[in-house]
Amino acid sequence: MSYPSLNLGRPHTPPHRATHGFPMNAALARGGRGSGTWTPLTNVGPFGSNGAGTAILMTDGTVFVNDNTSNWYRLTPDQSGSYVNGTWTTGPGLPSGYGPLYFASAILPDGRLIVEGGEYNFFNPTETTLGAIYDPVANSWSSVSPPSGWSKIGDAQSVVLTNGTMMLGNCCGQNQALLDATNLTWSTTGTGKADGNSEEGWTLLPDGTVLTADVGNEPNSERYNPQTGSWSSAGTIPVDLVQAFEMGPAVLRPDGTVFQAGASGHNAVYTTASGKWTAAPDFPMVGGQQLDVADGPASLLPDGNVLISASPGAYNAPDYWFEWDGKNINSVAATPDSPGDSSYAIRTLILPTGQVLETNFTPDVFVYTPKGKPMRSLKPKISSVPSTLVHGTTYTISGTKFNGASQDNMYGDDAQMATNYPLVRITNGGTGHVFFARTHNFSSMAVASSATVSASFDVPSGIETGASKLEVVTNGIASKPVSVTVQ
Repeated sequence: MSYPSLNLGRPHTPPHRATHGFPMNAALARGGRGSGTWTPLTNVGPFGSNGAGTAILMTDGTVFVNDNTSNWYRLTPDQSGSYVNGTWTTGPGLPSGYGPLYFASAILPDGRLIVEGGEYNFFNPTETTLGAIYDPVANSWSSVSPPSGWSKIGDAQSVVLTNGTMMLGNCCGQNQALLDATNLTWSTTGTGKADGNSEEGWTLLPDGTVLTADVGNEPNSERYNPQTGSWSSAGTIPVDLVQAFEMGPAVLRPDGTVFQAGASGHNAVYTTASGKWTAAPDFPMVGGQQLDVADGPASLLPDGNVLISASPGAYNAPDYWFEWDGKNINSVAATPDSPGDSSYAIRTLILPTGQVLETNFTPDVFVYTPKGKPMRSLKPKISSVPSTLVHGTTYTISGTKFNGASQDNMYGDDAQMATNYPLVRITNGGTGHVFFARTHNFSSMAVASSATVSASFDVPSGIETGASKLEVVTNGIASKPVSVTVQ
């Protein structure tokens, strides 16, 4: 059985400003005392009228941003590691004929970026099966064939499982497939799914299973077991989360709970230890309108709070910002663009600085600096790395908590931008200049794990020599630095 397409009332193309909005509540837009701050990027990106869409953190510390067509642009931090003062360059475009909007994406353990499907292709509603993979060494894209027999991928969901295998959903049916990244072929998985994949998001849990809140079979929830390749019930959700056949993001937190935002204004929490659902506080009412997340972003902050955007009804402006602290939904400051934004048009991405990058289908890009401090218990810990590094050489680093407590950045279908992989950041002791060594060959993608994880890293040829400090950064949280010498 197939389910309705995502665009029930949603604008077909990215608007620069929503035209179907409500007056902004000034007090709520200012946020509470615990609010972080928003800063626009110093340099405006070269997005043009299409605006900035999905942003992906690459393993060399740069950010790839799509403009909802075939174009990708790279944001590189400045010498101090600042993304606010970073510079933009034009990256290689997708293969000819492929320009997706609302698509699946993932960073694979080998460091490549894969993009699959798209509800729109160059703004035409096609539920395309096109796909492509980016090789950062060759700096080029190549096409990827769809799973056998699939006529649609569309606005699909995806997840990289604990063992590093990407699982992809079919937007318009009950099919799932696993990617063999070596030869770029697919195999079937996912027996027993209770409903179609449409509009659902997938959250990786500490035990390696994958949680989803059903949209077509509400109020049911399900878990996928990679060991058996099958789905089973994860219990009944106690509140109605679906509106306009939409669902909000679901974020795993360090305490083992999953905050599931609702498109209805209601929210729920799944406790992984007990396998039980409980109701969470609702989003507030503003001017008689219920705020909700009928498609929208959320990111886990370094202090364990969840940053989330909500707006009234389905696809309406304005959008408001909140932090979920495990008990309360606390108002934080809105962006300068919030009066014209709806949550569905926004994407968020945790940066190595612990800040959050926000895009909203316009050329405007903002960075949120949270007020809370990183949780000490989440810091990666380096157990082994060479003390002397040579230009252009590849080394192995190992340690614990290299994959973080969570995938971190969630949206659901339409966009995935997980960051549960280690980055290597090297700061020169003499100049203070920051360099990232491209990481790859992650031994595990497990979240909330205490196991030792290893990764390869390539010392950049342009790095400055001398005494330096090396850190592993995951989900915006840095390890204790270790001393190295770069020759």
